[in-house]
Parts: sequence; C-alpha cells; structure tokens
Amino acid sequence: LAELAKETRETLESPQMLTGTVEGRFLELLVYASGASRVLELGTYSGYSALSMAAGLRPGGRIDTCELDQTRAAVAGRYVEQSPYADRIQIHIGPALETIGRLDGDFDFVFIDADKPNYVNYYEAVLPRLTARGFIAADNTLWSGRVLDEGDDDEGTGAIKAFNEHVKSDSRVTSVMLSVRDGVTLIRPKGGS
Repeated sequence: LAELAKETRETLESPQMLTGTVEGRFLELLVYASGASRVLELGTYSGYSALSMAAGLRPGGRIDTCELDQTRAAVAGRYVEQSPYADRIQIHIGPALETIGRLDGDFDFVFIDADKPNYVNYYEAVLPRLTARGFIAADNTLWSGRVLDEGDDDEGTGAIKAFNEHVKSDSRVTSVMLSVRDGVTLIRPKGGS
C-alpha cells in the first residue's frame, strides 16, 4: 500500500482523495468486524481503500468497486493484480448508479466515496440492497468542516450537507458520524439483526 500511496501522490490528480493509512485500517476493521463477504465500493480512486477492505474480507468474499475515470481505474487495476486479493476485487469502469443496477445480490457493506452530488442517489440505490446485518459507510461527511459554514454554497459542500440531512431525517435507518479523517458516517437499517 505504501508504493500505491506514493504513486497516487506523484501521478494522479487530487491526491488528497487518497484514503490513507488511518482510514484504510478503519475500513479493514469495519469489514472484518462485520464479517462482510460482499462489499460494494463507490469510488475506487487508486484502489487503496479496496485493497484495505479486502484484507478484512471473510474467506471467499469479494469486493465490487466502481470508478468512472479510466486512468484511476488503470492504476487501481495494476495494484489489485499485484496483490494477494486479485481474485477478490472486481473493478467496474463506468457510472456507479448503472453498475449498481447491473450487479446481482445484496451487500454486507457499502462504502460511498464517489462524486458528492450523487451521494443521496447512491444511498437510495444501495439501502434496499443491504443484507440483514449490512451497513453503509459514507466518506467525507465532515467535508473539512465546511458543512458547518452556512455561507459555503460550493456544489460539493451543498451536496454533503444535503446528504447529511437526508440520512439524519431518514426514519428507516440509524446512523452515527465519526471524525475519522474527513468524517465517516456509518448507517444501518433499523430492524437489522
């Protein structure tokens, strides 16, 4: 992962989007502790988070990860192929909402870390596809603290504010926002075992 992080910082646009060590370990722990065997990631970027989560998968588990940008997907693909998890991670190139519609089955864990204006759409698309004990982790929900700035009308900030409010007011779920890195909100449907 160190070599992947180095290449990401040196060659890809927006290297601040790299998941990094702390959040990577956190995601690995979530996947492991939940016993997840089917993971969906929306927003592959360079593959750091997918590789981190793969380390926590149950034997025989798999990750479907979605990336719109072919350059990023190519970097991720190279590192996935070199990893011990090559047979467990499938990178899907294209719009995430379309990919979600094409995938069969339900998910134990979903990590949302893609384009912010679609967070609510992603949430609504995956919520009914969670297993009985499944849950969602949404990244960047603190958005560098900008979600607290009432005057910040940037598109990304507005989208994260709308997502946070949508989840908070959704009576179908229970959620908690954690201050891990740039904010991670954990969401699970009510009534899950």
